Amino acid sequence: MWKGRFSEPTAALLLQYSESISFDWRLWRHDIDGSIAHSAALEKAGLITAQERAQIADGLREIGAEIEAGTFQFKPELEDIHMNIEAELTRRIGDAGAKLHTARSRNDQVALDLRLYLRAECESLTELLRDLQRALLELAEANREIIIPGYTHLQRAQPVFFAHHLLAYVEMLARDVGRVGDTRTRLNVLPLGSGAIAGSTIPLDRDLIAQLLDFPAISQNSMDAVSDRDFAVELLAALALVAMHLSRLSEDVILWASSEFRFVTISDAYTTGSSLMPQKKNPDVAELTRGKTGRVYGNLLSLLTTLKGLPMTYNRDMQEDKEPVFGSLDTVKAALTVFAGMLRGTRINADACAAAVADPLLLATDLADYLVKRGVPFRQAHEVIGRAVALSAARETPLPSLTLEEFRALHPAFDDDLFEVFHLDRAMAARTATGAPSPQNIGAQLARWRTELR
Repeated sequence: MWKGRFSEPTAALLLQYSESISFDWRLWRHDIDGSIAHSAALEKAGLITAQERAQIADGLREIGAEIEAGTFQFKPELEDIHMNIEAELTRRIGDAGAKLHTARSRNDQVALDLRLYLRAECESLTELLRDLQRALLELAEANREIIIPGYTHLQRAQPVFFAHHLLAYVEMLARDVGRVGDTRTRLNVLPLGSGAIAGSTIPLDRDLIAQLLDFPAISQNSMDAVSDRDFAVELLAALALVAMHLSRLSEDVILWASSEFRFVTISDAYTTGSSLMPQKKNPDVAELTRGKTGRVYGNLLSLLTTLKGLPMTYNRDMQEDKEPVFGSLDTVKAALTVFAGMLRGTRINADACAAAVADPLLLATDLADYLVKRGVPFRQAHEVIGRAVALSAARETPLPSLTLEEFRALHPAFDDDLFEVFHLDRAMAARTATGAPSPQNIGAQLARWRTELR
């Protein structure tokens, strides 16, 4: 590429140190698409003939077919995907191939390739996120009558429908879909035509290239276009949030599948055993997903750190942008796929859930609300119910087993209808505020998501 300026060949050690073909090969399809569009602009500018353009396009498609088939031989000494394709094209078609790089730099070429690649990956990610939402929705719909304790501080707090708990993750993933979509919108800008830093004295029709590559916008500053990796950082941030949501869901699944909870049973296909203890059945999908979250976080910090001290415009440091991006995409896409499979093979243990939610202390707040509805200030009602709970604990008897006289000794507002508070079905039906887990609300939310995810 630069033999005219240099008097001795590049050291083999440097070639080994600086090559990127070992990971940027996956940009091949987008490099070929970008080069075909670039050749159209070269023809329009009168820099190549229609015949040369056809040679270039045919040659590139032939190379693409070989790469897809796994028969193309990449050469590390050519450094990257761009030069591997261009050098082979020139070898095959001669001078027409050597003209392809006219008015183009690897700086704007790689910026284009990465944007095209991530645009497609955003679409793939969105579908995987949607599929995990569908898996959660399917599990929720199949178990819409199941009630479990909701937890704060990992202590039993209030009763919720199991479906309501799962739908919380559907909501989280919906925000992830939105963030990925926002990222796709901002990255969908054509950088090609910016050259190495200051464009070129050979002006090409960038509108034509944008039209051919389906870009709705064109970069307006050549220096920003070749140095911008905000879109990659933004996608890594979105992926970090996806990983965080998956990690939280993993923690719930791990707890639910434990012998102490026994709320769910994961299928054998998505669990593993122990090399020593024959009775073990381990929730490896959830544990691995929780563990891989750290890698996704690290990739985000890695790219931010790489970019933070770079002067304008392109610097070779920016070659380090791809491995974090590729790594996070591979990790999160795999986690989304396997998690959806695991959920579709998970069974809910209704008896264990019913036993846990039978704890009357889950309705202590409802009992405070009972007093509030009779004119007792909430702080006073809270204290009264706290003393009732303490009395129940001291007597080693369930809260509903206290007598009406004992309740009235704590506050005269209690009446004999207070024991109706401990009817779980009635308690759930009373949670009618928007976003609360009443059966009616749950049904409406299931229907809404069924429509949205159809």
